[in-house]
Amino acid sequence: MSPVFYTSKTSVPMSKSKTMPVLDTIPVTILKWMTLALCLVLTACDSTQTPQENIEQVDESQSVDTVNNGSAQSPSIQIVSPDWGNAATLTAMGYPPIATGDARVWHRWVGSPELPPETIDLGIRYQPNAELIAQLPVDLVIDNPFYEHARNLYGDVPAESVLFAAKGDIAQWSDYTAPTRELGELIDNPKMAENYISQSEKDITLAGEQLQQRYPNVKKFAVVQFDAVNKIRMYVANSLFRPALTGMGKELDTLGEGNQWGFMSVRMGDLAALDDDTCLLVVNPVSPITRAEIEDSLVWQRLGYGSDRCVGELPPVWIYGGMSSLVSLADNLSNVSLEGGAAS
Repeated sequence: MSPVFYTSKTSVPMSKSKTMPVLDTIPVTILKWMTLALCLVLTACDSTQTPQENIEQVDESQSVDTVNNGSAQSPSIQIVSPDWGNAATLTAMGYPPIATGDARVWHRWVGSPELPPETIDLGIRYQPNAELIAQLPVDLVIDNPFYEHARNLYGDVPAESVLFAAKGDIAQWSDYTAPTRELGELIDNPKMAENYISQSEKDITLAGEQLQQRYPNVKKFAVVQFDAVNKIRMYVANSLFRPALTGMGKELDTLGEGNQWGFMSVRMGDLAALDDDTCLLVVNPVSPITRAEIEDSLVWQRLGYGSDRCVGELPPVWIYGGMSSLVSLADNLSNVSLEGGAAS
């Protein structure tokens, strides 16, 4: 995934004769040609760039860029974000950061949008690679309070915190539009953010209509993620699932209030307390071992998911993400295959 930072220097082949000729015996014409050849070699060597010069050249060549969905050409601000929520939303807006953390496992936990192939992997999100950061032509770091401890690694580069999270006990649409607008201000293109918000709302509404056409009898959803067969995270009203489902014309069903991260811990047997007409959504990834244990569980079999009760699996979506997570979730849900219960 990471691009090549350094271009290898092309060596100029030098021929060697077995004996060193005496200059006095060489005709003047040949001496002139030798002098010209030597000048060409020195010129070629002088034009070979150092790694630092290559980085500076990339920075200069990208100083002006056309921003998607924006008003016109505007100065390009090179962004680095260790946070997946900000990185994903910037990418979905059409303004991907030049680097983010843990890019190698992005597809497993974030899924959509895909990172551009040239995006640089900063290493571990919580502790980015300081040596790598020092080589990047970065103008601004966008993180959130979870990553502020690492700001000293960026040297004199300014940093701004943008947090996608519920302001209260119930997550609202405004909790995701406001930070998206902050991103638009930081990249000096507020119109790009407004266009993305408007398009996202349309996409979520359309996804809700598609889901309604496919499963008109399914009104409520509970959303869980399996850490282990009997260690389950249930996402509650202050998670991003609430505004996404609300925008789709559906309801989020829960078993109580959660923590600041938007989930509560439950055991498999607790799922029996959900309403019979509630459809259970299992968010991937689920490890192969846990999946096998779920299928073998007598409790799971007694719950009747897939027969008496509705169940479906969703592709990965970054639970702690921003506007892009809402859109990805809605898109995934519009295409989900549901089995059992009200979906039958």
